[in-house]
Amino acid sequence: MSQPLSPEDAQEAHIVERIYEAVIDQRLAPGAKLSEASLCTAFGVGRMRIRRCLLILASREVVELQPNRGAYVAQPSAQQAREIFEARLAIEPSLARLAAERVKRLDVKTLQSLLRKEAQAHKAGNRREAIRLSGQFHVALAQVADNSVMLRIVKDLVTRSSLIIGMYGDPGFTNCRDDDHMAIVEALLTKNGAQAELLMKAHLSHITEHLDLERQLVAPADLVSLFGETAPLLRARA
Repeated sequence: MSQPLSPEDAQEAHIVERIYEAVIDQRLAPGAKLSEASLCTAFGVGRMRIRRCLLILASREVVELQPNRGAYVAQPSAQQAREIFEARLAIEPSLARLAAERVKRLDVKTLQSLLRKEAQAHKAGNRREAIRLSGQFHVALAQVADNSVMLRIVKDLVTRSSLIIGMYGDPGFTNCRDDDHMAIVEALLTKNGAQAELLMKAHLSHITEHLDLERQLVAPADLVSLFGETAPLLRARA
């Protein structure tokens, strides 16, 4: 049984989540400066705590720490994004086929439970949660395929592509549709590996097509205002 977080750890986890949420919800633009002084004021904590939070975010590739310049929201290039989704296209369709061959009844229940949660997130308009659950579905599917090497690769790719989807996807669209996921689960139910493979390939292509990697977002006026109250989505420049 896991131990409860200390008040200090809980506070840091809260700050990390708030910053991550702002990035995924497109309220913090890629490349935006994260001033330590402003974050200290916004969250009412000392500089050392903010630095620990920024280190955690950097380990998740949400933030880039630049020597002598400070912290900035990560800014994946169009080339990096393409490479990540090319890798997913090379790996995940084959994993879907393997999953269809090796799936068990309990696996299907797990995937269906994730689908229900994802549908609820869509219905509630919770974009960040929908993106998280979508990534979780892809990882769970890789677990069904029962290949530990490919699973590690998929976990890394899903983490990195979830950030890209959050940053560059349509603000009202998670890029990963739960009805696509449902069709893949139905292929698993009938153990139709060829169909699962085709569906996954089409699904990943669909995600890539709905990314706008060239879009520039207008940064918020200041971090204190951003984290002091609920802020609207950033407006894309025409």
